[in-house]
Amino acid sequence: MNTAEDAGRGLDRRSLLRGAAGLTAAAGMAAALNLGSASRASAYGWSRTLQQGVTGADVTELQIRVGGWASAGAAQTYVAWDGDFGPGTAAAVKRFQSAYGLSADGVVGPQTQSVLNSLESADGSTAHFEWTEFHSNDGTGFGGGKVGATQVKENVRRLMYKLEALRKKAGNSAITVNSGFRSVAHNASVGGASNSMHVYGVASDIVVSGHSTLQVYRIAETCGFSGLEAYTHSWQHVDSRVQYPSYGSGSWWWESGTV
Repeated sequence: MNTAEDAGRGLDRRSLLRGAAGLTAAAGMAAALNLGSASRASAYGWSRTLQQGVTGADVTELQIRVGGWASAGAAQTYVAWDGDFGPGTAAAVKRFQSAYGLSADGVVGPQTQSVLNSLESADGSTAHFEWTEFHSNDGTGFGGGKVGATQVKENVRRLMYKLEALRKKAGNSAITVNSGFRSVAHNASVGGASNSMHVYGVASDIVVSGHSTLQVYRIAETCGFSGLEAYTHSWQHVDSRVQYPSYGSGSWWWESGTV
């Protein structure tokens, strides 16, 4: 388990807060998603109604998109990306539906699928985040990490959906990403832990407009994040380390505990 992620994060602070981005229309758009490539030109092609008890790749995609709705309060739990629509996925779907003014029945039909697709952008990123926000700040993009660039990009995509949930829970407040993915070289240059989750693309350091770091920490406790750095900094570190056991950090790390 990592200790504090780094002491040099302030060097990566962006100067402008992001505003709301336009939503992508879901109707009439269809394309199967290749999770390995994490890129596509149109909205995800849901081919059926999903509900508890079904399995498949489309359930995995659903779990990615509702991952930030893992709990109603502070809880060390997450929505598994296992393709099995179980009780945890159903509960997350209901929270998502309620937040977006849908009937919270846990059934993912056309209306819920349309809202899910409104959160994706045509290039595979999400409505309020861009790939470039998560590029390593040494100009290497998604290269030079501890996994390949394609995998980093997919990891970042999954992170984006959790951050979309955090943004929604924060009253649609703009989020600045100070540091997303880091190449191994850049991570070392800013004093990051040698096995920082940043070098895999599963972590980000964020500031939420109008919210203290403590407030952000408390929201993040509901979003399925298994790594939370102490809220005593001017940024909040979030990561999903427990969902990536092969990266060597399979234990929960909430540095300030449950607050």
